[in-house]
Amino acid sequence: MNAQSRIVVLGLGYIGLPTAVVLARAGCRVTGVDLDRRKVEAVNNGALPFVEPDLDHVLRDVVAAGSLDATTEPPAADAYIVAVPTPFQEDKTADLSHVLSAARSIAPKLTGGELVILESTSPPGTTQRMAEEILATNPALSLDGADGRPVIHVSYCPERVLPGRIMTELVENDRIIGGLTEEAARRAKELYERFCRGELLLTDAVTAEMAKLTENSFRDVNIAFANELSLICDRLGVDVWRLIELANHHPRVNVLQPGPGVGGHCIAVDPWFIVSAAPEEATLIRTARQVNDGKSGYVVGRVAEAVAGTGASTVAALGLAFKANIDDLRESPARQIVRDLAAELPDCKVLAVEPHIEKLPADLAGLPNVDLADATGAIAAADVVVLLVDHDEFRGVDRSMLEGKRVIDTKGLWR
Repeated sequence: MNAQSRIVVLGLGYIGLPTAVVLARAGCRVTGVDLDRRKVEAVNNGALPFVEPDLDHVLRDVVAAGSLDATTEPPAADAYIVAVPTPFQEDKTADLSHVLSAARSIAPKLTGGELVILESTSPPGTTQRMAEEILATNPALSLDGADGRPVIHVSYCPERVLPGRIMTELVENDRIIGGLTEEAARRAKELYERFCRGELLLTDAVTAEMAKLTENSFRDVNIAFANELSLICDRLGVDVWRLIELANHHPRVNVLQPGPGVGGHCIAVDPWFIVSAAPEEATLIRTARQVNDGKSGYVVGRVAEAVAGTGASTVAALGLAFKANIDDLRESPARQIVRDLAAELPDCKVLAVEPHIEKLPADLAGLPNVDLADATGAIAAADVVVLLVDHDEFRGVDRSMLEGKRVIDTKGLWR
C-alpha cells in the first residue's frame, strides 16, 4: 500500500474516525464516509464530533493538509475499511445490517484488486458474509479469480483500543489480521504497517473474529468474578476493595475491580456473540454476562433501600458514561441505573451528573423526574448520592459535602 493509495473509511465513529486520522497522518489520502451529515460536516471543518484525548488537534492538521475529507457516499478507492456499528439486538445477536449496507455501497466501485477490511466487532463468519454481499451486488468480481473474474481481497482486522487512549493504542498495540485468503491478509498487513508499530499477526478471518470476542469475553468473566465478590462482601460486611487489595498481593493473583456493571460496545456485547454461535458450550461466558448485567439491578435496589430508609426526595447519580473520562454512553450500566431509578422512584428527583455531555440522551430527557446537573449542585441538593463512574471530576469532591447523606460508591473512589 503506497503513499498514493486512496483509502476510504466507512463509519466515522469512535473507531473509524481515529483510524482515518492516523492513516492520513501516515501520508495516505483518506476519505471518511458516514450517513450522518452533521458528522461529515464537522470532520470537514476539522471539528471532533465526540470526546477523545489527543484526536482533535491531529484531525485539524490532516484536514487542513488535505489528507482527510469526509462525505456521505463512498468514492472509488484502493482500499476500504468498514468500521460501522454492529448493534446489539434484543435477542442478544448482532445486527449486521450496517455491515451489509456498507458492502452494497462499495460493491459498484470495485473493479478488482481492491482491499476490503472489516474492523467492526462481529460474530464468526461475518467477514465471509460481507464478501458474499459484495459479490452478490457485483457478480463480475470474485475472491479467487474463478472464471477469469477480477479478484478482491477481503480481511478482518478488529480494533483493540481503549476509549481515552485510542490515539496511542491504535499505533502501539499489536493487531490481528485475518484474511479470507493468505494474499488478502498480506495486503492488509501492508496497509496497517503504514501506522502500526505493534506486531501484526496473520491468521484466517474466522480465527481473527473469534480472537476479538475472546479478548473481551476474558475481561467480562474476570469482571464478573469481581462483581460477584462485591455482592458476597456486602452480605458478609467485608470491604471488597480492601479484600481485593490484599488478595492481589499474591504473586499470581490479579483480581479486577468491581463496579455497577459492564458497559460499552465491546465487553458488554461481544460475549453474547460467542454464546449465540455455540449456546450449549458457552456456559461460563453466559453466566458471567448474567452476573454483570445483574449488578445494575442490585445497585438500584441499594439506592431504593437508602431512599426508603431516609425518606429521601432527591438522588444524585454521578456519571452516565460506561467508563471514566469519556462521553460514550453505549451500553452503560450507569445510564441504565438512572433510567431504572426514575421508574422505580417516581416521587424522587434524580439529578444525573455527566460532565462530558451537554444534554441528556433521549431515553432520559423524556423522564419528568430526571435532570442533568453539575456535581456540586447535585450533591448539595441530594439526600442520597450514588457514584456510578469514576470520572476525574468526582475524585476531587469535597468529602465534607457528603456528610449526613447516604453514599453508595460503586467504584470505591471515596473509600
